[in-house]
Order: sequence, then C-alpha cells, then structure tokens
Amino acid sequence: MASRAAIRYAKAVLDQSQEKGTSEVVFGNMKSIQGTLIASRELRNVLSSPVIKPEDKRASLKEIFKGYDPTVTSLIDLLVDKKRSALLGDVAAAYLRLYNESKGIVEAHVTTAVDLDKALEDKILAKVKELTSSKEVTLEHHIDPSIIGGFVLRIGDIQYDASASNQLDRVHKEFSKRL
Repeated sequence: MASRAAIRYAKAVLDQSQEKGTSEVVFGNMKSIQGTLIASRELRNVLSSPVIKPEDKRASLKEIFKGYDPTVTSLIDLLVDKKRSALLGDVAAAYLRLYNESKGIVEAHVTTAVDLDKALEDKILAKVKELTSSKEVTLEHHIDPSIIGGFVLRIGDIQYDASASNQLDRVHKEFSKRL
C-alpha cells in the first residue's frame, strides 16, 4: 500500500497531466518507472541511500528516464529536492491506480502455476467484468509454480483463492484438528 505522501504526489501529477492533456503519456511513463524499479534492486537501493548525494540520484534518474514527459521529470526533481526519491516507485504505483480509477478501469491480478492460454484469459476477463460491472478491465498475470494448480484472483481488496496449495492447506488443517 502506498504511503499518504506517495498518494498526494500521484494526485498532483495526475491533476497536472490531465490539465495538460498528457495523462496517457504520463501513464506509460509511470508504468515504465514502476517496471524499472521492480526489476532493479540496485536502483531502489540508490534511491533510498542517504549516502548517495541528491545530485547523483537526480543525474541517474534523468539519464535512466530520459525523454519522459516534463511532468514526470518535474516529479523526479521535486522528490530529489525534498529528499523523498525513495517514494518514486510508490508514486508511480499510486498514479497508475488513480489513473485507472479516473477512467473507470478495473485492474485484476491473476496468479496461476502455468501460463494462461487466450481462451482462459478471455473467460477470466469476462467474469471480472461481470463481477465488477465494469466495461474495461486490465488483467495482470503472474506465474507462481508454488500454488501447484488452480488460480488466485485479486480485484482491489478482494481475493479469491482457488489454488491447489490453498485447498491442500485446508485439508491439512482439518486433519490436524481431528487428531
């Protein structure tokens, strides 16, 4: 969950990008920032390190995210100036969530043990649309072999766990209770 500060920064960026008509471009930039920070522990460590000078952080971020929308580069400058560069990933995640909410887009996360085929993905999308009464749904797919089979579906704060590992855990607990 993003901090209140990250949400405030994200709201400000969303407002500014909507005024300029660049909210979709900024959405793409924020998605890229989020992916980059998730993939690079080193970059996350640089951003949170009190030893690394703010100017070095700024230079690194400007080089990595070169060519991004001016609203995003202004955000980077502001976070570095306020010594809050470690919040960049949380701000990006909060922006993505706020953008989707403003567009009426529901984001669902499904975790399976193996890759989804197109037919099953379409069924999941249709079910999420039906459950949420939303016209547009984006589906984030994650693979986790530890769930053995089945799936885990999360929409917002609601999670439905139909994984084989969850069912095996329940059976194990029932047997443990009876012994």
